[in-house]
Amino acid sequence: MTLMAPTVADYEVSADLASLLVRTTQDDALSVPAEKLRLSCKCAHCTRARFDGRFPQAFPAIAITEIGDLGYGLNIAFSDGHNRGIYPKSYLLSLAGR
Repeated sequence: MTLMAPTVADYEVSADLASLLVRTTQDDALSVPAEKLRLSCKCAHCTRARFDGRFPQAFPAIAITEIGDLGYGLNIAFSDGHNRGIYPKSYLLSLAGR
């Protein structure tokens, strides 16, 4: 018997745009707050801002404004105009505590 690690089966933005709701292949329902996603962005711009000490400590009232499915991950855009972050599906699950 081979155990398969769960992966993202489906996703949607919460009605208030404050969370990404994720359903796994094992039918788990998970939620990742938009602020946690924004703080966890690993794009070159955010990585450089962290390195330079310019990255914010919080993003209060941040909202998810758009999601692009890239197959292996999601490109998530936020209400502060940031739209460069690509979140591999395995990374999303780790942010959700899986």
